[in-house]
Amino acid sequence: MLLALIFVRSQKLQFSKPNYPAVLALCAYILGFSHAYISLDAGFGALLLFGAVQSTMFVGAFLQREKLGLQKWIGAGLAFSGLIYLLSPANTGINPLGAGLMTVAAVGWGIYSIIGRGAANPLKDTGMNFLYAIPLVSLALLLFPDNSEITSAGVVLAVISGAITSGLGYALWYAIIPQLQTSTAAVAQLTVPIIATAGGIVFLSEAIDLRFIIATVMVLCGVAVSAYQRKPK
Repeated sequence: MLLALIFVRSQKLQFSKPNYPAVLALCAYILGFSHAYISLDAGFGALLLFGAVQSTMFVGAFLQREKLGLQKWIGAGLAFSGLIYLLSPANTGINPLGAGLMTVAAVGWGIYSIIGRGAANPLKDTGMNFLYAIPLVSLALLLFPDNSEITSAGVVLAVISGAITSGLGYALWYAIIPQLQTSTAAVAQLTVPIIATAGGIVFLSEAIDLRFIIATVMVLCGVAVSAYQRKPK
């Protein structure tokens, strides 16, 4: 899908040299997430993923000498507290391997997002990163095969999810993130579970409750506080 869009926009498909750090970070995210999500509680997995992504990107912001004032920390803390309130798992049992893999995935996505701040051509960069990640991911799957049953319906859903929603979503993220500070981008990603839950309410007729409303207000206020900048006088 991404390569087709690149061709439509430029009328040619020119392959660029791989951005090795971006490709490796993307592979870490893909492999870590795909194996971790099947062994973790959905709520705990999401908390671990977004918490570690935020931590990774805040470290990146510090190394980039980005100013991390008290306002940023308050906003990040408020937004993440809202996420904890929404997703706190009822099951306290934690799979250590799954937690480790989810952490690897989170660090990979955090690094991939930081690298994306320098993307000159978001659509092409995303397409090339995924293209060069295919051999590495395929090799890993051959060395560590998954015993899960593959069905035709599963393949179709995976293609739709990967090509249409995920691929285009990653390209959009690479287009947006250069306009944001690293720390602001880290906090902004905490809205993803809120958006996903809202999608379930709208499209799947899931019930809306007070817990979701409170969590949404906390996350959105946290993002707003973190992103707010006073206009220079």
